[in-house]
Amino acid sequence: MDLKVIKELIKLIDKSNLTEFEYENENERIYLSKNVELNVSQIQAQPVTVQQPDKVEPTISEKVESKTEQVEAKPDSNYVEIKSPIVGTFYEAPAPGAEPFVKEGDTVKKGQTLCIIEAMKIMNEIEAEFDCKIIKKVGQNAKPVEYGETIFIVEPL
Repeated sequence: MDLKVIKELIKLIDKSNLTEFEYENENERIYLSKNVELNVSQIQAQPVTVQQPDKVEPTISEKVESKTEQVEAKPDSNYVEIKSPIVGTFYEAPAPGAEPFVKEGDTVKKGQTLCIIEAMKIMNEIEAEFDCKIIKKVGQNAKPVEYGETIFIVEPL
């Protein structure tokens, strides 16, 4: 998690009536607690290790290049699922009434924006990690998406 985001969270917790905040994903965990007696915010980051068969995910204490998307291949096909990297609201366009970033059948280049997922009032642009063709847009505009939920099905080029 970016230090700037952590500092913003600390400010929000400090100004609110909340005394604790916790967020966790597969690579990191953050716990913020407001010491009410001293009125001081504390941050405690604990490394989390996720183990999968034949694969161990790195802890947050190691330098890991964060990915904006998780990609998983569907069995018996050339199609790949692009999954939501966060919980939030899926937006297909940069503004209401604007043209969508991509449509089914479009060919996109690596780094091209596919959609926006809004989480905690922050607009997160989700970019293509490789050249591909959009086969199906699974995410629905202005609807919530869960972490790991498929938002696009694409064919790598």
